[in-house]
Amino acid sequence: FNPENLFIAQDGGGAGNNWASGFRQGEEHHEQVLDMIDRESDNSDSLEGFVLCHSIAGGTGSGMGSYLLERLNDHFPKKLVQTYSVFPNWDHSQSDVVVQPYNSVLTLKRLTLNADAVVVLDNTSLNRIAVDRLRIENPTVDQLNSLVATIMAASTTTLRYPSYMNNDLIGLLASLIPTPRCHFLMTGYTPLVLAETAHASAVRKTTVLDVMRRLTQPNNIMVSADTRSGSGCYISILNIIQGNDVDPTQIHKALQRMRERQLVDFIPWGPASIQVALARKSPYLKTPHKVSGFMLANHTSMAELFDRLLGQFDRIRKRNAFLDNYRKEPMFRENLDEFDSARGIVQDLVDEYRACERPDYVDFGVGGSGGEENGTAAEASASSNGGRGSKASIRKG
Repeated sequence: FNPENLFIAQDGGGAGNNWASGFRQGEEHHEQVLDMIDRESDNSDSLEGFVLCHSIAGGTGSGMGSYLLERLNDHFPKKLVQTYSVFPNWDHSQSDVVVQPYNSVLTLKRLTLNADAVVVLDNTSLNRIAVDRLRIENPTVDQLNSLVATIMAASTTTLRYPSYMNNDLIGLLASLIPTPRCHFLMTGYTPLVLAETAHASAVRKTTVLDVMRRLTQPNNIMVSADTRSGSGCYISILNIIQGNDVDPTQIHKALQRMRERQLVDFIPWGPASIQVALARKSPYLKTPHKVSGFMLANHTSMAELFDRLLGQFDRIRKRNAFLDNYRKEPMFRENLDEFDSARGIVQDLVDEYRACERPDYVDFGVGGSGGEENGTAAEASASSNGGRGSKASIRKG
């Protein structure tokens, strides 16, 4: 990294798990931070967008991250903004931030309005995968970060080793996001192996069919939402299959088997297709498996995640608990309206994801306030893609 692009405030000691403090400090230091961003963007031959990595439960990642999202949208209105957002641990016994529901809801408002795509990384699910799948009793932060790094590397494979398909961010994400608000994506990866664990993943057989079937299994998905058949449905799926000797006919057969067994439930108003991109394995990493798979999916059970968060938010908000530190900041000095505004937007997001499960979603919000364009966009997406039916599109990378 260029040391000139590292920013550490002279007077800062962090935001103290306070979203409002992080947001204020973002405002105070925005000139220096945006100068760094401008310098890098001016040096780019063909700037496509930005990727922001942050957490949503603390103070700096949530507060300053929210401020940056707003400024990037204003400053670069036509550039894509994608985030990798770490969602907090939902188990109260494992959470060390009592105000995480406040911080999370305030950040979710900005992620809904100012980001084009959000890859959800859920701490609860990452811990479960480390314990259940990798047999690590007490996973360290480094080990969990290693899982996140695996996901980030896999999701950008087709960008870093480009070919004629999926070689830009917009092309990668466009097919996954049918309407502007429903842009929260879940991930899956198999087989998972951590370099430092001698007892590698329990998965041994890695044919294309096995990999693609495992990708849709709930215990491989890195979001603590129920994706089993009967609870919600997939809006879209993109699988990136990494392997040097993968034959496209194997993928066709795997997709056909999955369709025959009806392993995946899709939305009733759009195409029931799993998109597949083929990518070569990295020549720099030796892995024991011939084929590995990564899934990026949009699923209506995301509503569960946000609903759970709103439940926690309501519990402390109705008692006006832990608000003193927020009231000290400029945004909340006069009133607490921002909390109610953020809650309303997250509730709308939950309602829209739930509406996606219904056949009449294309009419969702038509005639209501602000929902008309969403309904029209969904209708256009459904009609333009409808002709494909359940046909799979394979993209060789």
